[in-house]
Amino acid sequence: MNRRDLIQRVLLGGAVLVMVPSVLDSCTKDSTTDPAGPGPGSKINLDLTLPANAALTSTGGSVVSQGIIVINSGGGNYVALSSTCTHQGCTVAYNSGAGNIQCPCHGSIYATTGNVIQGPAPRALASYPVSLSGNILSISL
Repeated sequence: MNRRDLIQRVLLGGAVLVMVPSVLDSCTKDSTTDPAGPGPGSKINLDLTLPANAALTSTGGSVVSQGIIVINSGGGNYVALSSTCTHQGCTVAYNSGAGNIQCPCHGSIYATTGNVIQGPAPRALASYPVSLSGNILSISL
């Protein structure tokens, strides 16, 4: 083995030693952060005139923003729930045809109130108050 090969192997080994802990750490769940987005006491404001929120202008439409799933339940009423499944943290989606919220990972189903209809989810999704002022939908966390 010549000097050049030795230096390359040492550098490669050093890079692996530096990167492996950070890669492994990224696979662990940090219990100090909330995957649902901003903290308690803050607000999320959604402008219904923006294309990203256009689905909320129709009954049965929904969007996921900052860890919150927002659903237009009709009659000027909106529902805001955590978009994180309480089973293993997958992002849930609203099924307007069935009128419920489903987790694509393990089959949990929630009512639009956040209550569990079908497990394995152990508890309900967090629910947040919603208010509409003009074209701005405000979700209080």
